[in-house]
Formats: sequence, C-alpha cells, structure tokens
Amino acid sequence: MNTNNIENYNSCNHAPQMAVGAACQKIANLLERVKQEVYSEYQAVLGANEPLLRLALVEADALARQTEYPHLLFPLLAAEKARRAARWQFHQQFLLRSNDALAA
Repeated sequence: MNTNNIENYNSCNHAPQMAVGAACQKIANLLERVKQEVYSEYQAVLGANEPLLRLALVEADALARQTEYPHLLFPLLAAEKARRAARWQFHQQFLLRSNDALAA
C-alpha cells in the first residue's frame, strides 16, 4: 500500500475531530464573552462583593453544563444568578442599616 494514501486517509479522519474541536472552542469563547458581559453589568451593582458575583457565575456555568444545551442556557442562568446575588446583597445591606437604626 502506498504510504501517501495512508497519510491522506489519516488526515481525513482527523478533519471531523478538528471541526468539532473548533466548534467547541467557538462555543467556549462565546460563553466566556457572555460571562464577561454579565460580570461587567453586575459588577457596579454588587460593588466590592466581587467574590459573590464570581460564585454566581460559576454556579450558572456548572448548572448549564449539566444540560444538553449549555450554550443556550448559560446566558439566562448567569443573568438570573447575578440578579439573585445582587438582590441578596441589597437585602443584607438593608438588614444591617435597619439593625443600626434600631441600635441608635
């Protein structure tokens, strides 16, 4: 058998794998961009509590990866988790201010 044919055959077999790898990388890049956009949007709301926002995005990522369509669900989950983190922080600050007012 001609060795050139073997090399051509092997490179043809890798083409679908390379295409899948490229598609996966493209999806990963898009998800990272969405993560950065949500982070930027809620960073001002959460102020100094960046670890809370990062945790919310990690949780959204983990939940999305448990589904068949993480690239479709992640943006919604990320926005919802960030919104809930902001709401939780606002509630905590309200409770602290209320407690300070009662103590005075």
